[in-house]
Amino acid sequence: MFFLTNDMRFPPVESASEDGIVAVGGDLSIKRLKEAYREGIFPWYDENSLLLWWSPDPRMVLPPSKVKISKSMRNVLNKGIFKVTYNTNFKDVIENCAKIERPGENGTWIHTEMIEAYTKLHNLGIAKSIEVWHNNELVGGLYGVDLGHIFCGESMFSKMSNASKTAFIFLARKLERENYQLLDCQLYTNHLYTLGAREIPRKKFIDILKKTKPAF
Repeated sequence: MFFLTNDMRFPPVESASEDGIVAVGGDLSIKRLKEAYREGIFPWYDENSLLLWWSPDPRMVLPPSKVKISKSMRNVLNKGIFKVTYNTNFKDVIENCAKIERPGENGTWIHTEMIEAYTKLHNLGIAKSIEVWHNNELVGGLYGVDLGHIFCGESMFSKMSNASKTAFIFLARKLERENYQLLDCQLYTNHLYTLGAREIPRKKFIDILKKTKPAF
C-alpha cells in the first residue's frame, strides 16, 4: 500500500491494488485533486477512514453518443415533466447527493471535507452540476469534474422517479454536442449499464485521458 504525504506525487495507476486503490493519505487540496484527475484517479472514502485514492480496472465509461434512452424515458422527456439547468445550483446538488439514502450503503462518502473540496473546484469552474426541477423544486441532479473532453461523474440523486436519469441523459447529450469523448462513470452499477455505460480496461481509459489534455 502506497502512503502519501502532502507533498508526494501519486504512484503509477498500474501499481493499484486489485480493487483499484492507488494510494492512501495526502489531502484534498486543489493541487492534489487536479493532479489526481489528470492521472485518472479519484478520492472515495468514508468520513471515519483514511483518505483513499482509486483508479479501478476496468473503468465504467459512456461515449456520450451511446447513451440509451428507453421508450418510457423518451415519453418522460417529450412531455416536459422536468426543467433541466446546467451548473446553476452546485451547492444544493452536492448536498442532496450527500443526504440521499442509497440501498446497501450505511452513511455517505460525501462528507463535509468532500463537499468543501469540490465546492472549491466548482468556484474555479472545474466541478459542475446538472439540476432537474419540477414545479420549481430541485428533485434530481448530478455533479462531476470537467476535464475538457472527458467529464468525470461523481454522484447523482433523485427525489422523484426518472429525475436522475433525466440529468444523466441531459449531460450525455450536452457532451455529445460539445464533442466530449467520454462521460467517466468510474465504477459499474446496473443503473449506469441500463443507460449505456460499459466497462473498458483502465489502460484504454488512461490512454484516452492522456491524449485529451485536461483543461486545468
